[in-house]
Amino acid sequence: MSGVIPNQQISAMIDGGAIQAIAPVTPQQIQPASLDLRLGTVAYRVRASFLAGAKARVSDRLDAFGMHSVDLSEGAVLEKGCVYVVPLMESLDLPKDISAAANAKSSTGRLDLLTRVITDGGVEFDRIPAGYTGPLYAEICPRSFSVLVRPGMRLNQIRFAQGEARLDDAALRVLHEKTPLVDGDPLIDDGLGFSVDLRLPGTSLVGYRAKPHTGVIDLDLIGHYSPRAYWEEVHSDDGQIILDPGAFYILVSRESVTIPPDYAAEMAPFLAMVGEFRVHYAGFFDPGFGYAPAGGAGSRGVLEVRCHEAPFVLEHGQVVGRLLYERMTEAPSLLYGQGIASNYQGQGLKLSKHFKTA
Repeated sequence: MSGVIPNQQISAMIDGGAIQAIAPVTPQQIQPASLDLRLGTVAYRVRASFLAGAKARVSDRLDAFGMHSVDLSEGAVLEKGCVYVVPLMESLDLPKDISAAANAKSSTGRLDLLTRVITDGGVEFDRIPAGYTGPLYAEICPRSFSVLVRPGMRLNQIRFAQGEARLDDAALRVLHEKTPLVDGDPLIDDGLGFSVDLRLPGTSLVGYRAKPHTGVIDLDLIGHYSPRAYWEEVHSDDGQIILDPGAFYILVSRESVTIPPDYAAEMAPFLAMVGEFRVHYAGFFDPGFGYAPAGGAGSRGVLEVRCHEAPFVLEHGQVVGRLLYERMTEAPSLLYGQGIASNYQGQGLKLSKHFKTA
């Protein structure tokens, strides 16, 4: 059966050697429909982002573009504006019918920490072809905050699929009739559209903007940092804000989203023609996100927004992205928010887990 592979099958792939690691995979790494990937012990500072390219190895590119190496074993700072390549602890020996895709984890994206997986012979970021055998690397570019990292930290997640998993619009409409995917009428057009909420009830606060000059963030410290030291509040009294070029924002979707247990979803950017901005650099939603068997659930999607060349007016209810739903090969034995640590179940407007909450 085609679809995204659930946690119990990921465990079987580990046992069977399709997923390998230099240190045993821990239960905490295995999510309902994905596997967290761990940083290794060294980071290579490189002159520029790159892909290995067909028939080339990442190690060869490191020889060409590498500047110096950074030992992570005792913890080290990856500096804002620099590009690093870190060999991951995990590697793959995939069957010929299983492909993989990677995303930054939610907390990684909310820190504006651009993190993508690259592979030997790779011609795309975050996409691993069926049958791939070889190492995995994380390319990391901190863009708003310098970060302190250590071996074993989990910045990326990878999911595996057999065949074509994505639902077309007709199947998405059928699924929404069976299990409402959003509150209200769905906008279904090449996926499930979602919009931005700039009229939050009882407050003029609609988001946060990253400050340009801040201290380092230790990614191991949870609920530790004062938001005011790293973020400016964004307020709106009229349902509009103006995005500044180069600035990074945390906003929230107007819709509450549900991912049923037999499905997963990926958040994709909307068409570039709607504005000079990009939404959501993380973007994988595990089965069970916003789901409650009795109904009436749903969780907002947090939007990671970066404006590009020109200031842009963003308005309440403006469509800014779409969710691409994918079927699972079978329901996972774990669900997001049920029996596992899930930092963002039931969320509204929320910064990453590293910051204190009121």
